[in-house]
Amino acid sequence: MSVVTVIAKLIVKDDAVESVKSELLKLVTPTRQEDGCIEYRLHQDNTDPAVFIFYENWENTASLERHLLTPHYRNYISAVASALLEKEVHKMTCIALD
Repeated sequence: MSVVTVIAKLIVKDDAVESVKSELLKLVTPTRQEDGCIEYRLHQDNTDPAVFIFYENWENTASLERHLLTPHYRNYISAVASALLEKEVHKMTCIALD
C-alpha cells in the first residue's frame, strides 16, 4: 500500500480560536507516537487565525483508520464539534516527488 497524505482544513468560530487551538495541540504528541504515523504537522494561518491546517503522512490507510478510533482523536472531535464552521479533509497519494 502507498503512503496516505492527509490535508485537513478547519475553520473555527472567531470566539473559539484559542480553545480549539488548545484541543488541536493536544492531538500532536499522542498522534506522532501512533504506529503508522510518519508525519503529523499542525499549522495556523498567519492572516486568519481561525484557519488551521493539518498535514499528515500515514504508512497506509489502515494506520489512518486506527488513528480515527483513538481516544485522543475522539476527545478532540467531541471538544470542538460546536466550534467548527467548516471542515475539509483530503486523503491523497503522492504521484510525483522531486
